[in-house]
Amino acid sequence: MNTLADTAKPRIAPKARLKWDAAREKNLLLYPEGVLVLNGTAHEVLTLCDGERSIAQIIETLSQRFNNQGIGDDVKNLLSRLMDKGLIIVAE
Repeated sequence: MNTLADTAKPRIAPKARLKWDAAREKNLLLYPEGVLVLNGTAHEVLTLCDGERSIAQIIETLSQRFNNQGIGDDVKNLLSRLMDKGLIIVAE
C-alpha cells in the first residue's frame, strides 16, 4: 500500500469517473475493468480529489463537514487503496 504525504494532490485517474446510478440510488466509480459502489463518505472524498487540493486540505474540509477530527487515517487509507488500483493519480 502506498504511503501518501499530506502535501500530495490526488485526482481521479483519466480512466475513471464518478457517476450517480439512479436505479441503485448509489454513487459509483466507473473504470474500464469494473465498477466500485461508493458509500457516502468515499464519494465525498473523491469529489474533493481535483488535483488542486492537498490531502491535508481534503482531510480538513471533511473534518469540518462531518465534525470528525479523526478521519485522516481513513481518508489516506481509501486514497492509498484507490491509488494501488490506478484509480487515483497523485501529484506531490
